[in-house]
Amino acid sequence: MALDVAPIFQEEYRALRPRAPMPPIHVRFRRFTSLNTTIRLREGGIFVSLSDLLEGAPESVLHAIAHILLAKLYRKPIDRAQNLRYKRFSTSAAVTRQTDLIRTARGSKRFFGPEGRYFHLEEVFDALNTRFFGGLLGRPDLTWSEHHAKRSLGHYDAAHNTIVVSRVFDRPSSPRYAIEYLLYHEMLHLKHPVRTRGLRRCVHSREFKAEESRFPQLAEALAFIKRLS
Repeated sequence: MALDVAPIFQEEYRALRPRAPMPPIHVRFRRFTSLNTTIRLREGGIFVSLSDLLEGAPESVLHAIAHILLAKLYRKPIDRAQNLRYKRFSTSAAVTRQTDLIRTARGSKRFFGPEGRYFHLEEVFDALNTRFFGGLLGRPDLTWSEHHAKRSLGHYDAAHNTIVVSRVFDRPSSPRYAIEYLLYHEMLHLKHPVRTRGLRRCVHSREFKAEESRFPQLAEALAFIKRLS
């Protein structure tokens, strides 16, 4: 039987606002694709949505979540111990593994294919794979983005094993080395997955940065990307 979380929020509300009237608090679990949580004040009541991944969380963690959400809602200082308790839970190996599985099962990835008007991502990937990785990297799904995004020029989605490259690069004025560097950077994420050290996620490890620095036209590529974005 699922734990009734509303009393936990009521308890944390009273701790944060001891003299304020207690509004109705409505809490429900929803099928999110991650540890998403939302809290809103509407028509005199507090409405909370928690990821159903949190249904089996320890009561102490639910107290921490309630405290953090309510503190943010009412712009109160967040207790360091409560924040630390939630971070330890959310970055634990078991929770991270479960979150990745749920993202894979529930999430969707829009796929527009690797063939652009001027560049074919599979051809660029295969050339880089041979040149830098001895052809040993398994090719993930490769796709251009839907729009000419300038904020997110490229990313590797581990849950869907997909590299997305912004369509802004698919133009005749783009130097090949810029696209090669961007794809090379995302390929390094395949070789060097994200690690968790304590409460910190290490996205670009020392080994990652060392290999990235070996790209021959790194300075030129970074300068072009800076102008582009």
